[in-house]
Amino acid sequence: MKILGIESSCDECSASVVEDGKHILSNVIATQIDFHRVYNGVVPEIASRLHTEWITSVVRRALEECNVSLQSIDGIAVTNRPGLVGSLLVGVSFAKGMALALDKPLIGVDHIRAHLFAPHLEYEISYPYLGVLVSGGHTVISKVDSFDDITVMGTTIDDACGEAFDKVAKYYELGYPGGVAIDRLSEQGDPCAFNFPDPSLHKGDHRYDVSYSGLKTAVINQLEHFRNGESVMSKENIAASFQKAAVMMLIKRVKRAVKDTGIRTIVAGGGVVANSLLRKELKNIDRTTVLFPSRVLCTDNAAMIAGIGYYYFQQGEYSSLALNASARVDAFRKKYP
Repeated sequence: MKILGIESSCDECSASVVEDGKHILSNVIATQIDFHRVYNGVVPEIASRLHTEWITSVVRRALEECNVSLQSIDGIAVTNRPGLVGSLLVGVSFAKGMALALDKPLIGVDHIRAHLFAPHLEYEISYPYLGVLVSGGHTVISKVDSFDDITVMGTTIDDACGEAFDKVAKYYELGYPGGVAIDRLSEQGDPCAFNFPDPSLHKGDHRYDVSYSGLKTAVINQLEHFRNGESVMSKENIAASFQKAAVMMLIKRVKRAVKDTGIRTIVAGGGVVANSLLRKELKNIDRTTVLFPSRVLCTDNAAMIAGIGYYYFQQGEYSSLALNASARVDAFRKKYP
């Protein structure tokens, strides 16, 4: 079964053909980074307009690269939540038009669930496992029992990890995209130059939760946390110290989840999983197997949409042509006992 996936939740316009939920036949990603760089962040109006201009050619390229015709596509999977609603509507409208014209089944996909599914495109993974999702909009630690059965154990109570990276980078003019810029600068910095705080959220219902708002504020007011005399004040040191604090905050919670559940397989997804320190520290968790998607599958892409879409179709789940876009979802609010 060949599924065409379409992803347009933020600033990547992507289309992919995946066969049987596993084999990536094509995965075209048109990034808008250069158009948003001058603003040090994604401008929703620009993003949606570029999606409108690009989506036809991106879908055509995805089909041409694998020599698959529209008629031989068995179904269409499209991101419809969460994300920038203007961008989402471009992809959803295009997918609905194709489904109607070709008389093909349609499924709307939550692209956060798709991020956790992405490693399945490259590995054989048995359930259950601990899913660690780290992106610009979400930070989630979960117990995953199937592609669509995810129990949230911990999440952010304010800013997402990727959001904190972007805002710190913007404040200090470190470069864009912020996560990539901080990761690169950190290689030349001292991660112990600043002693940034870890919020005290270890009790009760917040045992696995994270909070990046306070860390972001601390980095902006960094003089209070500078180890004077032991290091030098520099953007490299700020980047390295912030990255260490942001990553270790999450690692502590993941270790706690491993200990409490006894689950020794960790599967990570989302754009921030491309971060070199996060990958290193996850791999260093004792007696665990840690699986990451390749870096091209960390960021928003249509292969993960087509891949997870296949399993929805296998279960007989379809969306109607009344499918709409949603900027937010409730599915990733904490529900672990």
